[in-house]
Amino acid sequence: MTDSNTTPTEPATVAGPAESAALASELFADGVGAQAGPPTTPAAGTGGPAGAHSHGGPAPTGSPAERFTSTDPDDFPVVTGREEEWRFTPMKRVRPLLEGAASDARLSVETDLPDGVELTTVGADDPLLAGLPQPVDRLAALTRVNAGGATVVRVPAEAQLDRPVTLSLRGTGADDVVWGMTVVEVGANAAATVVLDHSGEATYSGGVAVVVGDGAQVELVSVQDWAPGAVHGGQYDAVVGRDATYTQVVVTLGGDLVRLVSNVDYTSTGGTADLSGVYFADETQHQEHRLWVDHSTPNCVSNVVYKGALQGEEAHTVWVGDVRIRPAATGTETYELNRNLVLTDGARADSVPNLEIETGEIVSAGHASATGRFDDEQLFYLCSRGIDAETARRLVVRGFFADVVEKIGVPALADRLMGSIEQRLGALPGLEEQEHPESELQPA
Repeated sequence: MTDSNTTPTEPATVAGPAESAALASELFADGVGAQAGPPTTPAAGTGGPAGAHSHGGPAPTGSPAERFTSTDPDDFPVVTGREEEWRFTPMKRVRPLLEGAASDARLSVETDLPDGVELTTVGADDPLLAGLPQPVDRLAALTRVNAGGATVVRVPAEAQLDRPVTLSLRGTGADDVVWGMTVVEVGANAAATVVLDHSGEATYSGGVAVVVGDGAQVELVSVQDWAPGAVHGGQYDAVVGRDATYTQVVVTLGGDLVRLVSNVDYTSTGGTADLSGVYFADETQHQEHRLWVDHSTPNCVSNVVYKGALQGEEAHTVWVGDVRIRPAATGTETYELNRNLVLTDGARADSVPNLEIETGEIVSAGHASATGRFDDEQLFYLCSRGIDAETARRLVVRGFFADVVEKIGVPALADRLMGSIEQRLGALPGLEEQEHPESELQPA
């Protein structure tokens, strides 16, 4: 165990300054412009950020400072699997998405909308899309082009919703690639929870953008409970306004391959982003979560906690966390944590935290990453109190995930997901079949 602290369309065009300002005025305070994505070049003359502090992977790291963004897929090289941002992803499985074939296939959608919430669609040429953060890789750019517009959820300013906004997205087959785009706009000083619940069978690439108005409090819960064989790639973007709070909880359980890239940008001071995730990979499943938090304004906070469990031959999880603190981001507080619990032999967890600090005037910054097996002492303690071995194992795993699952502001959904996790535990080999000292398997 290791630990370290410290429908097909033309591409969208980028809005001009006046147009972007007009789009932002409904959500943000005067003087705050629309977020058009992160800078795409490193600090001048360095090939990287001046004075950056970076660790967590071999050079080149694919760090945020070197990140390129574009709405044109052709601006990105054809993916070979040797690129830093793709080296963990099984190319054979993701290739149907990367081929970028246009498709009219769609996921079926069921909605539950509280009073006051507007659900609409916009075309690919709508100015709203031009003002969103740009794609960070070829797949995300293909999604923006092929989605043919977006589904838009609008929550008005000052709204206090009486229940979550729920979009249940279900795949009905994996023969055709499905492209999709969802935008969530939450007005200033509103409070909303939005649930995206993915299920069924599909080959799907979806973009999600959440625009959090000044002083708003927004929770996005994304559940990947796909059927076996499903493939899901996606880019999730959050633009956090002044003194706003954005909470994102990602739960990945099903599918053959799931690869999600989550990004956070701040438009002004006082923003908070809390990114949490739970993933459970079974035999042959590949689950990959990449995060990028760009601290570019003063006095903002980010906290990242992702926990995963793996069981079965060739179960593979990947977590890559990138946090960049730019020179202007004084007063930043940030921490990222990744924990992985390996339940059987033959499973592999890759964990890569990266932290780049370009100013010394911060409150705190650090990260931690660890991967290991069951805590034998915990199991022995529970068994010594008369709890049978299988129940003890379930209690340990439930405790491992509980602090993240409890962040979901929808109790019925949290209970459902924890039940799914416990069902997966039933597929584990008996505790007595695993390698533990005999003394630790017998109650005292």
